[in-house]
Amino acid sequence: MCRIYGHFNAVVSPHEMRTVAALQRHGGPDGHGNGRWAGCALGSNRLAVMDPAGEQQPYQLGDVKVVFNGEIYNHETLRRRLGMMGYTFPDRCDGSILPALYLEYGDSFPDHLDGMFAVVVLDLRHEPRMVIAIDHAGMKPLFYRWDGAERSLHFSSEIGSLLGFGAVSRDLWAPGLDAYLATKTPFGEQTMFTDIKVLPPAATAVCDQAGLRIRTRPGPAGRSEDVRTALSDEVQKLLIADVPVATITSGGLDSSLVTEFAAQVEPDLHTFNIAYRGTWPHDERHFARQVAVATRAAYHQVEIDPATFPQLLSDVVWHLGQPNADPITLSTYALFRAVREAGFTVALTGDAADELFGGYDRMRDAANGGQQWLPRYLDTLAVLPSAQRHALYTKEYAHELPSPLPVGAMEILGGPGSVLKRITEFELRYRLPAYHLRRVDHLSMASGVEVRLPFCQQRIVGIGRALPDEQRISGGNVKRALYAAARGLLPPDVLDRPKQPFTLPIVAMLRPGAALWEFARDMLAPSRLLPAGQVAPDRVQALFTRQAADPDPTTALTLWALLVYEVWSEQFSVGVPSLAEMAAA
Repeated sequence: MCRIYGHFNAVVSPHEMRTVAALQRHGGPDGHGNGRWAGCALGSNRLAVMDPAGEQQPYQLGDVKVVFNGEIYNHETLRRRLGMMGYTFPDRCDGSILPALYLEYGDSFPDHLDGMFAVVVLDLRHEPRMVIAIDHAGMKPLFYRWDGAERSLHFSSEIGSLLGFGAVSRDLWAPGLDAYLATKTPFGEQTMFTDIKVLPPAATAVCDQAGLRIRTRPGPAGRSEDVRTALSDEVQKLLIADVPVATITSGGLDSSLVTEFAAQVEPDLHTFNIAYRGTWPHDERHFARQVAVATRAAYHQVEIDPATFPQLLSDVVWHLGQPNADPITLSTYALFRAVREAGFTVALTGDAADELFGGYDRMRDAANGGQQWLPRYLDTLAVLPSAQRHALYTKEYAHELPSPLPVGAMEILGGPGSVLKRITEFELRYRLPAYHLRRVDHLSMASGVEVRLPFCQQRIVGIGRALPDEQRISGGNVKRALYAAARGLLPPDVLDRPKQPFTLPIVAMLRPGAALWEFARDMLAPSRLLPAGQVAPDRVQALFTRQAADPDPTTALTLWALLVYEVWSEQFSVGVPSLAEMAAA
């Protein structure tokens, strides 16, 4: 696991390269390597997981150079196959097989990988070319800036470090605020910065003097297989590492199943749960502790103090690089910091099960919602519904805002197949990578922790995609196939409990007199909002009045989201576009 960065066909000083590396060293504290070749450069910060004493990146085999972020779970199989073809390897690092794999299979090398990855290959055998591959789910993101006129590319694992390149601007993507409030973080390839994009899941990009070309590889094929057996196999495979491995147990079905399967083969398993100091709604520690007792795992209770949230929020927003309106981001950051402090470098989580197996109420409601399901479904993704969103904006900003969803997303939602199948594909393709996977990646790697995701494994994705609708949601019950797989394995209290949100109780925390309330009032003061010209200060002040008098989830989340956006703008000294630029966008 690493953080990677570099450029193609660009003039970049050694100082810029050092700056970019330093800005993401938290994700790779165990080593650093880079190389420069005639207008091109590759670099990495290493988090040592496999063969900690192994060679530093870039990996090199003649004129093929590679940097890599992620884990290749089938690297031993590939090493044996490539060894029979005559290749040799300097160490047991999973990424050391990549140059040989590229030489043998060319641009189709990602088709042979089982893992999570962002791989960058620099091929100098003829005219320089760069090939970039992203895993099928988008677990390991790669952000980039492409200059079509100069035919130059800059890339990095994190937005904050990419901005260390002088050529990358901090100018705001004009519709970004609306896109953010519509989906809690921008979906698709465009980020909140005009200059910066992110490669989509399953992307293979080729960069050379002819330009930048991006294609999307087919996703995992559907397969009919027993869910319990397959998930057990995948969890056991993901436990293999040369460093300590733990699990995260929220107290819900998904993470509890991962912990159960891990405990079956790991007698000294440790598991972690996050909670908040004091008494708050939706506290799940009781359920998490039951799972730990049932699996005989060593239980670690992590508590964070709401009084620390203002400082914590600044750190979280910086690591994410762009706003994410889910308050769970603070919990995620604090949780993985505690995991690392306890001595663990790898953690398995239950993320992606809801998207794959139909675990959200919004999926159930949309599937039963008749002809008008789509507007209601889209409103459930938003901080607040469309009409209320636009009422917050100044007239100038609201003028002719484009659709907040990428064109491809709307094509999936309006395409063929059942409503549930369309929603599942949309969530896997757009919401999961943008909203969940980048949050988990950035906020775990902020503390040098590698998160592994059993439900994102190609085998499990294939099983989930092949399920008929009634095995996902039926009779008002969600995730039916997954609950069936868990019967007899988990405590009844965990299986039969109502589903509840795993997030900060901000309705209770965002109240007059609380540290978070005072911080939000300061950050969203009219004097701060006026210069940007995007939201009307009087309407924001009305939200505070409403929340103080009659707290409700939508008002609280709106204030939280606007607070996150303002902290982000301050953290990155965002360049706000003029009204003319907004109109042009």
